Amino acid sequence: VNMTRLFSQSKYWRLMLLTLVLGIGGSFQYGIQVSVMTSPSETIQNFVNQTWKDRYGEPADESTVKLIWSFIMSIFSLGGWLGAINSGKIPVIYGRKKCLLFNNVVAIVAAVLMEFSRMAQSFEMILLGRFLYGYNTGLGLSVHLMYLGESSPKKLRGFLTLTSSIFIGLGKVLGQIVGLRELMGTDTLWPYLLALSGIPALVQFLGLLCFPESPRYLYLDKGDEEGCKKALEELWGGEDIKLELEDMAREREAMAGEKAKTVWDVLRSRAVRWQLLTLIFPCACIQFCGINAIYFYAFDIFREAGVPENKMRYLSIGIGTTELVTISLCSFLIDRAGRKKLMGLGYLFMGLILIVLTVMLSVKDKYYWVPYFNITLLFSVICIYGLGPSGVSMVLPADLFLQAWRPSAYAISGTVNWLGLFFLGMFFPYIVEGLGPYCFLIFVVYCILSAIFLLWFIPETKGKTMVEIMEDFDKLNFKDRRMPINKEDFTLATKL
Repeated sequence: VNMTRLFSQSKYWRLMLLTLVLGIGGSFQYGIQVSVMTSPSETIQNFVNQTWKDRYGEPADESTVKLIWSFIMSIFSLGGWLGAINSGKIPVIYGRKKCLLFNNVVAIVAAVLMEFSRMAQSFEMILLGRFLYGYNTGLGLSVHLMYLGESSPKKLRGFLTLTSSIFIGLGKVLGQIVGLRELMGTDTLWPYLLALSGIPALVQFLGLLCFPESPRYLYLDKGDEEGCKKALEELWGGEDIKLELEDMAREREAMAGEKAKTVWDVLRSRAVRWQLLTLIFPCACIQFCGINAIYFYAFDIFREAGVPENKMRYLSIGIGTTELVTISLCSFLIDRAGRKKLMGLGYLFMGLILIVLTVMLSVKDKYYWVPYFNITLLFSVICIYGLGPSGVSMVLPADLFLQAWRPSAYAISGTVNWLGLFFLGMFFPYIVEGLGPYCFLIFVVYCILSAIFLLWFIPETKGKTMVEIMEDFDKLNFKDRRMPINKEDFTLATKL
């Protein structure tokens, strides 16, 4: 199913609008927040220094300003972690839709704090705003994927869930563009720049009021079969919903009336052991594939190739655009090539290119053409990352768990992702200082191991129902049939 076919099927027009609304206030917020702080960083640090001077009569030490700035940057990850933890409980109690409505209020409050921080001469308001933005994105990323995956038909599930990665890429590029000093990254406009995320939050809040709750949540969590039918008919137009209802009935039978699982249930249950490994190892730990190192080294590589300093920021926009374009191309491939091949081969080729890049960086001064070749390698890694791991990592977790397990699984995934981002941000500069370009070898190991894990062990999920996927994983979870299977595990292993 490609984009042309999707838009030609007018009966899905409300589902497409829901996809747009979820993306604008969901993964788009993550993308814009990770890029929007880059350009005004010096301006905000000057504001911190001036505020300190106005309060205490003398400028702050450079180390103090750097410490406050590091807190402003890192507290976003801590907020994201807290939001990810809550994504295992709030969507179960209140539903996906109400959870996102509340989440948008958090982002709007954060935007107001950012907007008035300069007027109040308070960098503490920026700190609190960044924390709330982090909470908003941590909760929003997981619930966005839940809501969208549970509202999509099987034949479109891969494509529509992948749009979350497209919105991340779009947010990154837009954050880089509006942050330019020619636009909003100025001494006078930076509070408006930091408050920008309030606009998509307001759009999603108003937009969600026009859409129903997730059909699967209504049927499987609330037992509202009639409400589920109405939601499906509203979102799918004239599409036959009989097969979808039968699939949900089989899933409910497999769940055997079980309530939503806790994080501890997911961590200790043998019934989802391999799904959990797949969720954590190649998906949630995507921070360790080396993409952040590529972004970190990009400016050095461009500088060695003779790119002027004042043009660097435009090339960074080019990198973000490349990632966005390749993620978009992934949408044409994911339901044809499948998740397993795209992600597994993507990690494999990323690992191989990073090996070559490490070698080339070590001989960059010996041959004049090496810096230009390194630029080619850099963009090659970005392209493969977008076509495989970046796109599929958002889609695959939605395929792996039945309804009762899914919210807590997303909480675990979000926790690993946000803590990985936090610790990588804290310690990566020291790793680079100690290893230099050889730091890429750490990421090579992760990429190669992830490729082997995905290609040799994990079953394909393309075009399968949730119950069919669970039956495939049961063959791994219960490989040794001589071992006793407790009742909880048995209720999910429907063929055993």
